[in-house]
Amino acid sequence: MALITLKLSRNILNRFKSSKLASFSLSSSSSVHHRNYNYSPSPFSDTQQFLSSPQSLLCPRRFESTGPQKSLKLDQNQGLDFPGGKVAFIPEMRFISERFEERVPCYRVLDDNGQPFTESSYVQVSEEVALKMYSYMVTLQTMDTIFYEAQRQGRISFYLTTIGEEAINVASAAALSFDDFVFPQYREPGVLLWRGFSLQEFANQCFGNKDDYGKGRQMPIHYGSNKHNYFTVSSTIATQIPHAVGAAYSLKMDRKDACVVTYFGDGGTSEGDFHAALNFAAVLEAPVIFICRNNGWAISTPISDQFRSDGAVVRGRAYGVRSIRVDGNDALALYSTVRAAREMAIHEHRPILIEALTYRAGHHSTSDDSTKYRPLDEIEWWRTAQDPVTRFRNWIQSNGWWSDENELELRSNVRKQLLHAIQAAERDDKPPITELFSDVYNVPPSNLCEQEDWLREIIKRHPEDYPPDVPV
Repeated sequence: MALITLKLSRNILNRFKSSKLASFSLSSSSSVHHRNYNYSPSPFSDTQQFLSSPQSLLCPRRFESTGPQKSLKLDQNQGLDFPGGKVAFIPEMRFISERFEERVPCYRVLDDNGQPFTESSYVQVSEEVALKMYSYMVTLQTMDTIFYEAQRQGRISFYLTTIGEEAINVASAAALSFDDFVFPQYREPGVLLWRGFSLQEFANQCFGNKDDYGKGRQMPIHYGSNKHNYFTVSSTIATQIPHAVGAAYSLKMDRKDACVVTYFGDGGTSEGDFHAALNFAAVLEAPVIFICRNNGWAISTPISDQFRSDGAVVRGRAYGVRSIRVDGNDALALYSTVRAAREMAIHEHRPILIEALTYRAGHHSTSDDSTKYRPLDEIEWWRTAQDPVTRFRNWIQSNGWWSDENELELRSNVRKQLLHAIQAAERDDKPPITELFSDVYNVPPSNLCEQEDWLREIIKRHPEDYPPDVPV
């Protein structure tokens, strides 16, 4: 499966371009500085040598004792020189505990009131970047509200919000390069928004009109955009994770100065795809960042029924993946974490696992009523006291970069733009019937042609059962 995933991912990535971007690193002090890295040059000076020696892609972090000549060499005093490294002997029987004595701590920069902790270590964000981040967080929040209402009015068939997870969306996107590839789950439209996907393009997809890039074939919120290096959303859980690793390994083989980022929820870590992908990435040392949005609920399944381990972050170490836990409602902490993770992934050729602790303050989707399985006071506390948008606003406002007047103007303008986009998308024609049958075969087989003819005949015979704006 891993080989198939790698081949498919490489074929897909041949359509895209990648370019270099200067790198960042987190310092140990209260600020972060640019610095130059002295990485060892490749031992191969040209492409031919590189391609003929695939072992050059492997970093020196691999244990030395992997050759058969060293395998299973026994030393009664020192231990066993086993493939993967020396294993020490101990005289007593000792099981590894199923739990750590203490839970993995959570990296945080801003407190609940949006004020940095003393001696916080984070990437300094300029006023321009901070205001752009906040603007997109508000836009995402407003977009969710209006599209959710549109679904309740029967104007679109389905919607899924990111309420409470705006910081994960926008802050992580801001920390990446546009040359990095994104393999989303379905709760990351803010990443696409940051990359330039317009409100009209979002509306076109949700309404499935002729300007929708998916030609109306996908459910609403299943966005995708080649020009933004954002692979199309798939409803199936966790299937994007191994695909991301294959794509990342392809970037590494092509020596691109870029990485791959994939997003998934806590429920996705229970899928086999997650475990296969982490092992695949660790062994091949692929430049991929795994971002787990641990929002407390996999639809109606709480994390208490999802994990017996300390969340998702501890699973990285089991596969040899460097990991970190971060406050998912803290935009500054997320921005700093993803910037550092990107640098390590690209320049050290290693995968990184980020567990972002957050809360799904909205329903799972418009098909769900979360009040049936979790208390209202819990939802309300997270929605108000832990709102990532409010926290980040308090920080930019304390810096003198924002005001109440700015807030009113921004929210009013975004709302007007969204309403206009929805009206335009709703008026636009639907894709023609022929699009249901195209893009699969170069020459459609006879049975598919028969189905298309049959559908046209049925629509003509019973027009009252079909929307009048569907071109036949």
